[in-house]
Amino acid sequence: MTRHKALSNGFAPRWLCRAVTCWLLGSSVAAAFTLEFPGPATPTAGPTLTRDSYAMPTGAWRPEGFPTQIIDGMVERAAWQVDTPGLSSLDLMQPLRAQLIAAGFEPVFECETMACGGFDFRFAIDVLPEPQMHVDLGDFRFLSAKRKVANDTEAVGLMVSRSASKGFVQITRALADAGPPLFAATNGVGENLGPLTGNSLILAAPNQPPLLPEAEAMSDQSLLMTKGAMVLKGLDFGSGAADLTEGRYESLAALAEWLKENPDKTVALVGHTDASGGLDSNLLISKRRAASVRQRLIESYGIPPAQIEAQGVGYLSPIATNQTEEGRRINRRVEAVLTSVQ
Repeated sequence: MTRHKALSNGFAPRWLCRAVTCWLLGSSVAAAFTLEFPGPATPTAGPTLTRDSYAMPTGAWRPEGFPTQIIDGMVERAAWQVDTPGLSSLDLMQPLRAQLIAAGFEPVFECETMACGGFDFRFAIDVLPEPQMHVDLGDFRFLSAKRKVANDTEAVGLMVSRSASKGFVQITRALADAGPPLFAATNGVGENLGPLTGNSLILAAPNQPPLLPEAEAMSDQSLLMTKGAMVLKGLDFGSGAADLTEGRYESLAALAEWLKENPDKTVALVGHTDASGGLDSNLLISKRRAASVRQRLIESYGIPPAQIEAQGVGYLSPIATNQTEEGRRINRRVEAVLTSVQ
């Protein structure tokens, strides 16, 4: 049997072709595995490797969005066109699904066209553009799966669809990692500096400032009326997560107080990201983080849902340069934008 490699441009003239996917994701080597297609397969895109965030779908699309698990690390995308006249999308998906399971992946979510959410699902997830990846809106199938690689999570998103004469397959593969080592520095030497932990210098508890001083949080409220927007400072979403971590945030408490004092005013919570990764994934992450803040204001502070909405603009509205880590940190934020006109 002739072997067909994912990085080659030819294909084997046999019924069963193989796409060899042996990718290096970051500093870790994800275990190699071989996928066999039910027909001659020609690569149409990739594989391309970026440091990115992959929003792996974990459920069907709903009007309020759809659940995802964010995998931060190395992300690789590739697509193939498969010469399979007469085969259905199910015929494409079944053997690929079986091979992923045999390689140690466990299905997280799988669906078919309307059960996925139809049009809305297809345009909400990470799909390469035409002609690299063709998706028939009336006939596609999707599978999310993941497995453990050492101490990290490896995730795969598999989309299959077809035209009248050909099948189309996209695989998005992500390997989570902790990212580059970070450090903290100070210009002075204080008695309350904590010990070195790995590559990080940690401040001892007495020196750690509150997330946002109360006076600063209160003064920021005036920006809603004078400037029309304010940054919600000190929010923590955790590593690779879209949900706000537990704890009291003074900026949220201050905003909630202002909203209660001004029940006739409405605001939009707008999520922002840095410019790392693709626009589609950043738009999704930014909106999910804004939605998490909105949910906290509703559940913890009793703010009426009609008074606040959640939106995301990804990296399209920076307030600092994306060329430095500090600038990217500043750009990763959630803002409250006044939407009332009176």
